Amino acid sequence: MADTVSWRPKAGEIPTAPGVYRWWDESGRVLYVGKAKNLRARLSNYFAPLPTLHERTRRMVLSAASVTWTVVGTEFEALQLEYTWIKEFNPPFNVQFRDDKTYPYLAITLSDDVPRVMVTRNRGIKGARYFGPYTKVWAIRETVDLMLKAFPMRSCTDTTYKRAAQTGRPCLLGDIGKCAAPCVGRVSKEEHKSIALDFTSFMAGNDTRFTGDLTKKMKAAAAEMDYESAARYRDQLGALETALSKSAIVLADDIDADIFGIAHDELAAAVQQFIVRGGRIRGVRSWVVDKELDLELPELVETVLQNAYEDGAVPPREIMVPELPEDAAELELWLGQRRGAGAARVSLRVAQRGDKAALAQTVSINAKNALMQYKTRRSGDFVARSQALADIQEALGMSEAPLRMECYDVSHLSGTNIVASMVVFEDGLPRKDQYRRFSIADSSDDTESIYQTLTRRLAHLEQETTSADGVAVERTASGADLDLVLSDAEVAEEARDRPKFAYRPNLLIVDGGQPQVQAAQRAFDDAGITGITLCGIAKRLEEIWLPNSDFPVILPRNSDALFLFQRIRDEAHRFAITYQRQRRASDITSSLGDIPGLGPARVRELLRHFGSVARLRAADRDAIAEVKGVGETLAGQIYESLRG
Repeated sequence: MADTVSWRPKAGEIPTAPGVYRWWDESGRVLYVGKAKNLRARLSNYFAPLPTLHERTRRMVLSAASVTWTVVGTEFEALQLEYTWIKEFNPPFNVQFRDDKTYPYLAITLSDDVPRVMVTRNRGIKGARYFGPYTKVWAIRETVDLMLKAFPMRSCTDTTYKRAAQTGRPCLLGDIGKCAAPCVGRVSKEEHKSIALDFTSFMAGNDTRFTGDLTKKMKAAAAEMDYESAARYRDQLGALETALSKSAIVLADDIDADIFGIAHDELAAAVQQFIVRGGRIRGVRSWVVDKELDLELPELVETVLQNAYEDGAVPPREIMVPELPEDAAELELWLGQRRGAGAARVSLRVAQRGDKAALAQTVSINAKNALMQYKTRRSGDFVARSQALADIQEALGMSEAPLRMECYDVSHLSGTNIVASMVVFEDGLPRKDQYRRFSIADSSDDTESIYQTLTRRLAHLEQETTSADGVAVERTASGADLDLVLSDAEVAEEARDRPKFAYRPNLLIVDGGQPQVQAAQRAFDDAGITGITLCGIAKRLEEIWLPNSDFPVILPRNSDALFLFQRIRDEAHRFAITYQRQRRASDITSSLGDIPGLGPARVRELLRHFGSVARLRAADRDAIAEVKGVGETLAGQIYESLRG
């Protein structure tokens, strides 16, 4: 393999100025758009020796036929041009968004002669002010119904409005006081526009001003014995307070902010956006980002913000993100432009402490749950599972789909408490009743642990398989075949009586790359087992390795097959880590229990006092002696035991 592609431009030809670059394939399609402070430095990273590149980056470089660049004056101009070209060309190797949900918004058409409030999923209404998005349509409709009691503005369609104007009779909302009825002249268009602006201001977060004004008007009307007006103000105030009670108070009244949480792995990222106006959560939005190239969190933040505030969405004064991107200052300028001329600048920051940090942590937890749910749903869907199994069969050259898969992982702490896990998936779904755990007494490294685990597991495999016509073929130690004719009832009964640990998998997976796969193959050879496909999945690049293969199998990044591989690998890792922690806890408990005078109650008190085994091990004699029921002599014995 050549060090790099043959068409690489000379380093001296690439300028050192800021700019935007585009990768093209042979057909003239744009594969990737990126920006750089220094074009020469950035592009030289792509033309490093191919074996040193990330697998997906190498795939893009090998797919391309040329690269072009455009020099700009500033980094801010590079950010703008990159955004424009990504929207224009939709390159396959740039971040792809999976936001298949259309959220309901509350829209107020301020540019209309007679503004209207409506619930819509259309973000393209010219001159409209949007609030949301909201997760439930019924929730926003209920809010609008309450708000019309306090701000009786028009909510009818254009057809209804014209009919009422022609007949001189308002609709039902006008009769019950939920519309000021500008259609029949009860209020002028200017007065109605003022009501619409108040509605907009309230939804934008200026709620305390309106509740305070209504309270004063109600008290003044009552003092003047104008009880009819006082009752009307009371009802309006109650409607506002009811609407406000449906929005959780999370920050101070004067804070408008968007808080983003991002959870990501090698292939995808889940984004959560909490929209806070006037200190209250006014909307929540979530979507999934597909990662084609290997992007770190700061790069993801930049792309997420560009996606969140496109199509006319107006950013607030403050945006909180998990990490600041490299060009945070330029991104703030770009976001400021989205707010419009004369508006306050946008501040991009990471919440460090206080209520904002607590809310950011909540958003982050929601993002992690969304990513887990996305991957679980994708793996759990019947059509997706069927496609995944078919793709795995084709990619690995199997004779049949892997209806039963087993995955193995090894876990240890600095070579101690070595354990291994076995998880089972049937028809693409976990079979937790068939999971197994292995304790490994002694091992030199992970490959040796894999060999020992599989040697023990393969020893339990039945060497007998039954054909469709009821003929069982049993392989003897010498390799000869013995035909045993069984009835259908006998075959079914034998299957019921067979121990679950004896089932033969179609596909056996180990967590690791080529060294781990070769160790597993050695266990297969020593046990004389054939007819089971073996592979390994390397976590860093998500590559699938087969025995005695110099190159890995690369599954499409968005394929259901790779998602299924990831899920079974992650499940094996989780199961191994859980068992390893149990072993570690029992190990320290049993060690402490061997010390004279230290019973179960004092062991529990020690662990409760220090909170973790690591802190107990790091404690000195005086700190241990402070624990209730432990004196200086016993503290010395514990100290020596933990370091024995």
